[in-house]
Amino acid sequence: MAKITYVEHDGTEHVVDVKPGMSVMEGAIKNNIPGIDADCGGACACATCHVYVKQEWLDKTGSPSAMEESMLDFAENVEPNSRLSCQIKVSDELDGLVVTMPESQH
Repeated sequence: MAKITYVEHDGTEHVVDVKPGMSVMEGAIKNNIPGIDADCGGACACATCHVYVKQEWLDKTGSPSAMEESMLDFAENVEPNSRLSCQIKVSDELDGLVVTMPESQH
């Protein structure tokens, strides 16, 4: 299990265990984390699971695919560290990962 910290826009933190193989988005949904809507259910088709990855974790989470980059065009307030949480697969290497949600997913 990897401990993932989800930080709401207001600073509220939720630390949960997420099984390797799941996505960061699935970990949020299964643990009722507010701020990740995931309207498409993880198909990389809606951008409502947008998160900001802490700088020190960018290398470990990998680079966004071309499809993910296209979907990020639909997200609000995109930053260089923006990712779609449905596209970040959890592994033991991501134990301690911190992601922050934007103010709005719409």
